[in-house]
Amino acid sequence: MKKTEAEWKEELTPEQYYILREKGTERPFSGEYNTHFEKGMYVCAACNNPLFKSETKFDSGCGWPSFDGEIPGAIERKLDKSHGMIRTEILCSNCGGHLGHVFNDGPTASGIRHCVNSISIDFKSNQ
Repeated sequence: MKKTEAEWKEELTPEQYYILREKGTERPFSGEYNTHFEKGMYVCAACNNPLFKSETKFDSGCGWPSFDGEIPGAIERKLDKSHGMIRTEILCSNCGGHLGHVFNDGPTASGIRHCVNSISIDFKSNQ
């Protein structure tokens, strides 16, 4: 999915643009989906690409929605050396929107914690 930055600015809210296109981060414990645990699917807020099933969401206590697994092919990983750290950025594989980062410190069996900005995702209920 290729759009110009002007097109993204027109389609996204200023907060979504900051997170998804400028690789920003929302404040911890401020996001709509941090403590959200309904059954359904989490999709990219920019393009509706399915990213995470609700069964993979867990409360990590970090202040952002956390998932221990992704829908195969939904996420791209990229080395991120910003802010004096070495991390792995996660992006929507369809539109390239910044979602957050993935860490190998998850408390579940997978050992993975996808740390995601609520603003970068939407929720679709199974009902």
